[in-house]
Amino acid sequence: MPEDQFGEEVAARYDETSEDMFDPAVVGATVDFLAALAGEGAALELGIGTGRIALPLSERGVRVSGIDLSEAMVAKLREKPGGDTIPVSLGDFATSRVDGSFSLVYLVFNTIDNLTTQNEQVACFENAAAQLEPGGSFVIEVGVPDLRRLPHGERFALFDVGETHLGIDEYDVATQGLVSHHWQRNADGAFERSAGPFRYVWPSELDLMARIAGMALRERFGDWNREPFTNESRKHVSVWAKP
Repeated sequence: MPEDQFGEEVAARYDETSEDMFDPAVVGATVDFLAALAGEGAALELGIGTGRIALPLSERGVRVSGIDLSEAMVAKLREKPGGDTIPVSLGDFATSRVDGSFSLVYLVFNTIDNLTTQNEQVACFENAAAQLEPGGSFVIEVGVPDLRRLPHGERFALFDVGETHLGIDEYDVATQGLVSHHWQRNADGAFERSAGPFRYVWPSELDLMARIAGMALRERFGDWNREPFTNESRKHVSVWAKP
């Protein structure tokens, strides 16, 4: 079982520290995209967390279930209106199963990178495929590794500077390891540091994982608004289909 990086302290402030991702425009575009793929079927969110996407997707009439390793994050979901109506299985989303089958399985906001080995990421694709109905869709939103901004021989890249947050990514290019360092200003004005391990992954590598799991790329966009994916895209939203 992977180590839970989202305990009580992280869960307590997660919505606040990720407030940009809770912007109605961001959430709305994400939910529109996923609802269209789910259609009349059910959806499964891997790494459901505090319900940022699952709750509004459920409000759209989609039957949503979830898997998450963190009891603390799921407890925050349960505190929200409608949060007690979404079935959630506690466990590693790379291997845990839930009852039923789904027309849509999805991961958002770089969640695939929380699996810190290639074997775990491949297992996630296999797990998603096993729970998809024939013709169903597997969707991932994840950043493109930002190595072009990394000078030769360096391993640190600054990705955010603001009044309340400083973010620095630390890369290990030999292992595709990534540690994301955050300094967040708290209520009394002091900065608190947190860090978490990830494994960055390339779009072509994800496509190969999908092939291993018996799926094929259907479409790839630069964001949830279906902007084209280009050399300058900082992230991608990819859809793989189960035959």
